Amino acid sequence: MKFKGKVAIVTGGARDIGRAVSLKLAAEGAKVVVNFLGNAQQAEETLKLIKEAGGEAIIVKADVTKSAEVANLVAETQKAFGNDIHILVNVAGGLVARKLIADMDEEFWDFVMNVNAKSVFLTTKYVSPFMPAGSAIVNFSSQAGRDGGGFGASAYATGKGAVATFTRGMAKELGPKGIRVNAVDPGMIATTFHDTFTKPEVRVAVANGTPLRRQGEANEVADLVAYLASDESSFITGTNIDINGGTWFS
Repeated sequence: MKFKGKVAIVTGGARDIGRAVSLKLAAEGAKVVVNFLGNAQQAEETLKLIKEAGGEAIIVKADVTKSAEVANLVAETQKAFGNDIHILVNVAGGLVARKLIADMDEEFWDFVMNVNAKSVFLTTKYVSPFMPAGSAIVNFSSQAGRDGGGFGASAYATGKGAVATFTRGMAKELGPKGIRVNAVDPGMIATTFHDTFTKPEVRVAVANGTPLRRQGEANEVADLVAYLASDESSFITGTNIDINGGTWFS
């Protein structure tokens, strides 16, 4: 119960890796705020799983690309669990669509940047003032932010690269306040992300190309997030940690 007495917000916390993170933090004693936007049923299912396992959580709908909704997310968190927020995990993000630059318009570019990078800026801005010393922020970048992404994913990769850089900047800015900021950079994880955007034969090829000869699992990413959010990593900040089965070495 390493997070007993602590409050955690997980953006995009209702499905896939976000759900695994929410469940992991709750299982370790955190009071978890599961943020969602598009699918209330998934959020309710995640909440049910947490409560059935004996955990404590609420769900809050918020578009984390909009400052007013992020402010409300913080307000709902404090209404339920008190003023202090100890853990922020920024899972929310997405590829949106695969598009070459010739096919992108300004609206698409801005939307992808907002979903992946502006969201992290806003949650950090609104949550960090309520984080006491010893708190932790864990952002989600991506292997795409390291290597430029797959075909048609340059906008997504750029957004995730921005998250990686923002993580380093915030580590320097918030470190004197006792707040650590790190990021995880997942490679191919078995989620609906790749069900939607990656062809089956590509997934097989990527998996077979890893030293471990497989895709990752959401719970494996959640374990890494929990480590970075815990006191076990108390002297780690400003890092972007790869979790990709060995397909990319930083």
